[in-house]
Parts: sequence; C-alpha cells; structure tokens
Amino acid sequence: MSERVLEGKVAIVTGAGRGIGRALALALAGAGADVGLAARSAEEIESVAGEVEGLGRRALAVPTDVTREADVERLVGGVVEELGGLHVLVNNSGVIHASPLAETGLEDWERVVATNLRGTFLCTRAAGRHFLGRGEGKVVNVASNFAFAGVPRFASYCASKAAVLGLTRAAAVEWAPHNVQVNAVAPGYVETDMNAAARNDEKLRDRISGQIPARRMAKAEELGPLVVYLSSPASDFMTGETIVFDGGQVAK
Repeated sequence: MSERVLEGKVAIVTGAGRGIGRALALALAGAGADVGLAARSAEEIESVAGEVEGLGRRALAVPTDVTREADVERLVGGVVEELGGLHVLVNNSGVIHASPLAETGLEDWERVVATNLRGTFLCTRAAGRHFLGRGEGKVVNVASNFAFAGVPRFASYCASKAAVLGLTRAAAVEWAPHNVQVNAVAPGYVETDMNAAARNDEKLRDRISGQIPARRMAKAEELGPLVVYLSSPASDFMTGETIVFDGGQVAK
C-alpha cells in the first residue's frame, strides 16, 4: 500500500485532541489526508492541528460536543466547506465509567451511552448524507474489545460499545450499494491518559498485562496503519466488519 494512499482525501477524526484520536489523525495525515479535528477541548485540537500541518497537510480544528446534533452538523458542514469535501469519518470520541451495575446512576449511564453511541450515530448520519450524495465514503468506528465480554463494573461501556458494532453492521449493509464502507476496530488496552494511573501502579499494570497474551498494552500509534487501511481504497470490498486489536485478549 502506497505511503500516500489517502492523497487528496479529507477525513474527520472525533476525540482527536489526545490519545488514540491524536494518533489516528496523525496517521491519516501521514498517509496524505487533510484532517478535520473534533473534540470538546479547543486547545487540544489546535495543538494537534499544528502537528498535522507540520506533516504538510491542512487541518481544521472544530470544537465539538458529539452528543449535540447542532455541533455535529456544524462540524461536517465546516469541514466540507473549508477543506473541500469529506471522504473518511473516524468515530473515536468515547468516555468510560466504572461502578457496580446495581450502583450505577442513570446520569452516568446516559453520559456514557450518549457519547459512545449517540455521538457515533449523529456523526455517522451527518457524514453519511454527504457520502451517499457523492457515491463514496468510509466510516471507521472505534469500539472496544469490551464489546465482546462481560466486564464487571463496566456495564455502560460494554453495552454502548456493543451497540456501536450493531450500528456498524446495519449501516454497512444499508450503504454498501452506494459504495460507502462502514467498519470498526475494537482495541483492547492502549497506553493513553485514561489508564495512566493503572500503568503507574506496578501491581495493577502487571495484572492487566497478565490478561493479554502479548503481555503488554498497545501503543496508540500502532492503530494508525489499520485505520489508514480501512480508510483507503484497499478496503473497498470490506464492510460491516470489526477487527479486534488487543494482543489476543479476547481470543483466549
């Protein structure tokens, strides 16, 4: 696959201010795409925009709450207008909450589902309208290997990410005749700010690593080539699929 396989393409990455989202935005830019960057923090996405531009690509930072329909419509419309189109959407925005199911408050449940599922739906719908009009497009949803397992204390996260896989399959089947592909990646533990405390606790880090056949967490940058592939013409006949990326954890 050519290093500049996304030359001339425009992508949106949500949750792009740090961690996995930042890594994916830089991977897409490195493959030749101009990138619209969305997250709640304007400061974080402006910083990533500078990194994208340092790779020789155009960037547009759009502060966005993906749970708000108006924000999402403004994001997609702004990217199409300012960057000249839209070819790829990477739904990466997500939040997590841990508590026993019987003690999980409705507010916490709805916050997780709103970001992880409603946000993915709103962004997919908005970008999909543009893709259907063009007769081409790629959607890559960032799910989780928790979608395949019952993990104590993470019911809201497991449920929301499993629902993302259902949305991925439904959209893929509906849009396949229109040359729009919808796929998902399901990472396991990835080194991000979200799990920094766990990684800094030697006993907890060793316990987590012991659950992973590869005996380590992934680095965010390792997801980049996979998402570039799913965003490129090389994956034109692949749709409705979920690729687990977790060092063998759910394969046990």
